[in-house]
Amino acid sequence: MKIDGTGKPLGPTSTSTTRNSSGNTPTNSTSATPSPGAQVDVSSTSSRLRELESTIANVPVVDSARVDEIKQAIADGRFKVNADRVADSLIESVRQMLNTRPAT
Repeated sequence: MKIDGTGKPLGPTSTSTTRNSSGNTPTNSTSATPSPGAQVDVSSTSSRLRELESTIANVPVVDSARVDEIKQAIADGRFKVNADRVADSLIESVRQMLNTRPAT
């Protein structure tokens, strides 16, 4: 794909080299039709992607059993907060966000 001076992308093209009438200097000719060998079969990839999407859609975002367990531990007074672990996790998450932030 070529980009002209305006920043707008031009459509993909297929370029082939041919010889001029003297047979010495190659010239380029551009054709918008793809070559027969340029076919891509995406049906199996597409099917696999649909399978994965449906699998992910069926996975719950929240582990309800774990939430219920924590609720019960809080109600019973057994739930202990490890402040050091919480602080370390917060610091690590901020580091990851800063590292993945796009440069301006």
